[in-house]
Amino acid sequence: MVARVLLPTKKVLDFPITALRFDDQVQTMLKWARRRESKTVYVANVHMLIEAHWNPAFASVLRNADIVTPDGMPLVWMMRKMGVLYQDRVAGMDIFLALCHLTQTQNLSIFFVGSQTEVLSRMRKRLEREFPQMKIAAMEPLPFRPLTETEDEALVQKINSSGASTVLVSLGCPKQENWIAQHKGKIQAVMIGLGGVFPVYAGIHKRAPRIVRDLGLEWLYRWIQEPRRLCGRYAKTIPLFIWLATKQLLSSSRIAAVFLHETGD
Repeated sequence: MVARVLLPTKKVLDFPITALRFDDQVQTMLKWARRRESKTVYVANVHMLIEAHWNPAFASVLRNADIVTPDGMPLVWMMRKMGVLYQDRVAGMDIFLALCHLTQTQNLSIFFVGSQTEVLSRMRKRLEREFPQMKIAAMEPLPFRPLTETEDEALVQKINSSGASTVLVSLGCPKQENWIAQHKGKIQAVMIGLGGVFPVYAGIHKRAPRIVRDLGLEWLYRWIQEPRRLCGRYAKTIPLFIWLATKQLLSSSRIAAVFLHETGD
């Protein structure tokens, strides 16, 4: 049995976020993909961490992931404050684009799971135009209801027999992360939860401009596009995250001050 190699992490709200630069995280995913290892990758933002804060079962899912990337800028800022000065953002859309580009020359195929038929159809057309050498194993929309055991077994068989090295999943948080965790060891591929990336790439939603993303205001840009859907979520998650993050940083500062005092530095 091969021992699990743990990647460096930094805890944000008590959840381990992978502390590697963007290129290093993507290259790690590709290394696993070439070996067709069953791995779990989650793309974390404020919403995901607050979901895990309230839900112990989901918290366990995050803590057992192979990679949890810092998608949201608040997570990146927290990691930098705690000493990971080189940390950059590892966002879902950027992971998606990097994998589509890099797998073209590595004989690796990607299987798309979730979303709706229309979204997947529009994605396929754009992918074929922008990444003509990319291998699409298949695109499989899923119903809103849970799959039956027979349906799930058929899907697992379809993914594994396709030869796909990477499975990109769009079911929304926390549904997609739970789905990925449930299929660890069953699907022989790197499974990555990308949530809202699919409709953005399909052109249904717009991605925030770079300056807005760098300022950490992508949440506001998304809220303007979907106010009804996101208003309640943001009201529940953003204030609580600010409170918990502030407590963590203050606690870390006190611990550091005590350590320096006791060592005489």
